[in-house]
Amino acid sequence: MIRFLQQPGRIKKYVLGGILVFVCLAMCTYLIPGGLGDYFTGGLTTEGVLAKVGDQEITIPQVSQQARLIGKQQFKGNVPDALMPYLMQRAAQNVITEKALVYEANRMGLGVSDEELRDYLHQGQFGQVLFPNGTFIGQMAYEQFIENNFNMGVQQFEQEVKAEIAQQKLLAAVGSAVAVSDNAITKEVRQQDTKVKFQYAVLSLDDVKKDIKPTDAELKAFYEQSKQQYVNSIPAKLKAQYILIDTKNVAQQVSVTPEQIQQYYKQHEDEYRIPETVTVRHILIKTPPPDANGKVDQKAVDAARAKAEDIEKQLKAGANFADLAKKYSEDPGSAQNGGLLPPITRGRTVPEFENAAFNTPVGQTTGVVRTSYGFHIIHVEAKQQARLKPLDEVKDQIEPILKQQKAAAQAQNMASTVETLARTAGFDKAAAQKGLSVTKTDFVSQTDDLPGIGHAPDFMTTLFAAKKDAPADVAATPAGYAVFQVTQIQPPQTPTYEQVKDKVAEQFKDQRAQALLAQKIHQLADRAHTEHDLEKAAKEAGATVKTSDLVDQTSQVPDIGAMNGPASVAFTMKVGEISGPIQGGNNAVVLEITDVQQPTEAQMKQDWDKAKATLVDQKREEFQNLYVDNMRSMLEKEGKIKINKKEMDRLSTLSGS
Repeated sequence: MIRFLQQPGRIKKYVLGGILVFVCLAMCTYLIPGGLGDYFTGGLTTEGVLAKVGDQEITIPQVSQQARLIGKQQFKGNVPDALMPYLMQRAAQNVITEKALVYEANRMGLGVSDEELRDYLHQGQFGQVLFPNGTFIGQMAYEQFIENNFNMGVQQFEQEVKAEIAQQKLLAAVGSAVAVSDNAITKEVRQQDTKVKFQYAVLSLDDVKKDIKPTDAELKAFYEQSKQQYVNSIPAKLKAQYILIDTKNVAQQVSVTPEQIQQYYKQHEDEYRIPETVTVRHILIKTPPPDANGKVDQKAVDAARAKAEDIEKQLKAGANFADLAKKYSEDPGSAQNGGLLPPITRGRTVPEFENAAFNTPVGQTTGVVRTSYGFHIIHVEAKQQARLKPLDEVKDQIEPILKQQKAAAQAQNMASTVETLARTAGFDKAAAQKGLSVTKTDFVSQTDDLPGIGHAPDFMTTLFAAKKDAPADVAATPAGYAVFQVTQIQPPQTPTYEQVKDKVAEQFKDQRAQALLAQKIHQLADRAHTEHDLEKAAKEAGATVKTSDLVDQTSQVPDIGAMNGPASVAFTMKVGEISGPIQGGNNAVVLEITDVQQPTEAQMKQDWDKAKATLVDQKREEFQNLYVDNMRSMLEKEGKIKINKKEMDRLSTLSGS
């Protein structure tokens, strides 16, 4: 990774003067209906390119990657095929909006520097992983972390992180304009702190559903009305035959010579160099970071320095370093170990710490050292000079690497040979000639596991892209290679009514029950208001009447759930007042207030800041969403966003694989 990750620094102040004026003027201009004409698509027609934002193209693979990520988050990776077109459309809009935000941030002077990226990785959500105890994990580990967690290279990852920071900066600038009135805060805090007690009549969806007994004619009619949702809902299946070439089996026949090991060692000597290291204990007294305006709390810094100097005096007086580290150090990763850190190589920590550690003799302790984290006192435990591991020490590591490389190459060559034989002589003869076997499947779907292969999504994608009876082909599998041929294809099918009758019946009951529940709870509410008697109306409707505890908006009430949802209307009502119908989930209720406890002035004063923060967050989100919508409209009108309508329409036919 670029070396800037190993250096100290702080994110600079980014909310620039004049930004809010520009934002407000832009929003006013583009909120005027018809102000600047129709959206401009720019006539983008490049195949595979869905849109262009500035000079950044948005391609189908990019959107596919985003769609798979959404699917992984929402469906734990098992995304129903029928939902992939929807996820592709959603992902396309997400990517366009993200690119537009980055474009606008750069246009407004809110671009992201390498220093800001470094600070974000150092101190943000990745800080503890990439910089444990303030020490960079190293280039190779960094690259492996990105590959394992994000399936991308370093350059793309850092570009994505920069884009995220740019978006945050722009939206922070926009959201900082939000303010709320004292009257609004008073109303909010009063509602938050008010407690109520009530009776409530409950009608259950399950109880209503029990009484619904549809006829076969009704179900058939319902099936015909909703038939479109079942179109091709039975996924495509196919039969295939394949010959497996397992790399492990090939590896058993592979040998390597001492000369080959020697040659590999010479070509990869850098991998076997042990860098210079130093092992230290340290005591850290942290200093506070600058505030949003870049100001430092000097009193807190001075107090931290004084504390560190006092510890230094105790050490000079003969105190045990490990004991003082356990007692005083504010580095949670090392304090309990007496301040002991893993061996440090050059370039893996901030320069001030590195210089002190490497320049202090073994057994000696430094004075107070200032870094971006705070004040350190460092004791050097041991040092290791740089050296090259000899061949005898690493040959046992090299041999399996060479065997694996040879086996992979031989397996690939064998797969190519078997493919040629299968095309000319057929699968059975090709397998017999190489001492292999042919596996023939029954009908399988794209999500099934295969005999001898197991779960192999990439191979299945290749298999389902092949044509029936096409010449033998070869593809990678988790264990090696497979020479395959598709022998039969069963296209997606629409089930008959009889095949999905049970599912249709359940959907019919659910839909009818929801409608009946809404009707019954409205009738109950109307009757309760007419009679001014909730219990009587509930008895007539067959509803159950219950009584709540004294609750606030953070409470949960049986059969109602969270009181900050639709039932929050209770906090605006008076004693004796009956609500309208409240429906959510599987229950519907009507409630009558029996007690109201208003907050005291002291309570309201105590919760004022919390209520203000809640309102500001709500308004900020609304304002930011409005800004994003209008920013996209503005960029489209300016021709900065160009949409490829033809490729967008194609998304509905793509699976995202």
